[in-house]
Amino acid sequence: MRTVLIVLGLILVAAGIWVLAGQATYQQTDTLVQLGSAKITATHDKAVPTWMGIAGIAVGALLAIGGFLRKG
Repeated sequence: MRTVLIVLGLILVAAGIWVLAGQATYQQTDTLVQLGSAKITATHDKAVPTWMGIAGIAVGALLAIGGFLRKG
């Protein structure tokens, strides 16, 4: 269990740093015009919010520290 906490914490910290560096994006598709069954859509790349990166780093650090401090 201790190793799982440490590894999961380090993965979350790395993912949080990746988000803060501006490398994490996702695609969002919007319908611009719909006429009957025909529609025109646009796909936009959006950045993952900064608060998610900060939260990932904070939670990951807590899990990693908890894994290091856990006895057994």
